[in-house]
Amino acid sequence: MNRLMEERGSWVEPTHALRDHVIGLLNDADLAFNAGGSNATFGALIREFGEIEHAYVESFKTLKQDFSYRHPDAGIANDLEGLQTWFKQLDSDMKTTLEAFSNDDLDSKPIARAGGWDAPISLQLDIYLQAALIFLGKAAIYARALNKPLSSDFKDWIG
Repeated sequence: MNRLMEERGSWVEPTHALRDHVIGLLNDADLAFNAGGSNATFGALIREFGEIEHAYVESFKTLKQDFSYRHPDAGIANDLEGLQTWFKQLDSDMKTTLEAFSNDDLDSKPIARAGGWDAPISLQLDIYLQAALIFLGKAAIYARALNKPLSSDFKDWIG
């Protein structure tokens, strides 16, 4: 196991588990919930985070950050089972990709980010985890508006 997974791997799986917890509270009808104003539906918010996770997985594979990916089936935002299946695949791809880095790779292969700056792989993972926590904060608002019971672990991590 490389030092990245030794040091930060213990953050990735629990963060994904919190996302899965929220999604597991929902049904297909809940995905259509809109909090009002110009907010996206809950399903669109979840799909957007999947697209963000996809961008990070690909950045670890290609060493370039690109946020242009959009899921080819816009209807996935209304398909709970489809979202769950997609996230399982994304999570598996992320874990496999991160585990494949050698410690030398971690020192010598930066990721080219938009805006013309490079991030070490470890920083890229930290940025991804921050994006995941931001998503979870948003998801908590939607879940609470739907009166969904968030777990004590969720409350301990996110509030």
